[in-house]
Amino acid sequence: MIDGVKIKKLRVIPDERGFLMEMLRSDDEIFEKFGQVYVTAGYPGVVKGWHYHRKQTDYFTVVKGMAKVVLYDGREGSPTHGEINEFFMGDMNQILLKIPPLVMHGFK
Repeated sequence: MIDGVKIKKLRVIPDERGFLMEMLRSDDEIFEKFGQVYVTAGYPGVVKGWHYHRKQTDYFTVVKGMAKVVLYDGREGSPTHGEINEFFMGDMNQILLKIPPLVMHGFK
């Protein structure tokens, strides 16, 4: 696992109206601080990436469908420099992925 990357298994609570899934709480072990929330969508077969953030930590989840999320550690001096992680996440694997600053990521 790339240094600084964390995974939180998400609990899905279904009922006749749909489902509830709590993503992140301020008392979660992986939580650092709040900055912003945004939503992105990817069309089938389209790759969104590569990109990274200089200071921002991402908390990434897939709420509908499935996505392959790939991370690359290009940080000089990192104990996991050059390492690649792949995650299949979404309907069949509900997780929250914490991606530290400077770790490149993309999804399909």
